[in-house]
Amino acid sequence: MAGPATLLASIGHQAGALHMLRAVAAPHPPHSPPQPSHSQTFSTRGSGPAWHSLGEEAEVFKAGGAQELEGERRATGKSPKEGEEIGDLSPLSPGEPRTERLGWPRLAKCETLREMALRSKMSRLVEATSQLVQVEQTLLLPLLQQHPLPLHPKDSIEFRNICSHMALQREGQQFERDLHEAHQCLKTIIEKLLCSLAIFPSDSYIPVRSALRQILQNLLAM
Repeated sequence: MAGPATLLASIGHQAGALHMLRAVAAPHPPHSPPQPSHSQTFSTRGSGPAWHSLGEEAEVFKAGGAQELEGERRATGKSPKEGEEIGDLSPLSPGEPRTERLGWPRLAKCETLREMALRSKMSRLVEATSQLVQVEQTLLLPLLQQHPLPLHPKDSIEFRNICSHMALQREGQQFERDLHEAHQCLKTIIEKLLCSLAIFPSDSYIPVRSALRQILQNLLAM
């Protein structure tokens, strides 16, 4: 059984994790790497953050094709026809079907949807952590002064450590793994609190249990 001091320590770790999560979730200027030349585009494919690489390569590909076509027109004295799109008229390499060229926007769109899903998951994690800290401070802490409960502060320490590591990554596959682990760790913290509260069937614990269940439901929402 643990009293207010143990809960306050757990709250401190969770508040530290929340501070780092908010820093990660805050908008920051996008990374703007040097634009490679047309000849370097395919040799550098696959490098860089997973969230942005496909979209950037599509833009570089279109820009390179447009420059080549413009050079040909100047040499022959031809002007572009009204309404035609330069990017779509860039020359195809031998054996390259038009359908492959048209596939780039779809791949870039898939990356954007993936990024949106990660941001949504991060937003739910920040909101759930904030609500948990508030419920523990305002509802659970006064009850612990009367009835000690079994608590697990090590889970809150682990949660803070995961968020600290995530703040150093900010993007890429490791960031996604850390985000998933933080999500699961917070879920474990809430579930263990609910199990501890189930030991005491007193009506005074009903508001706390209801609030924790709502936080868990919002955290797991798709």
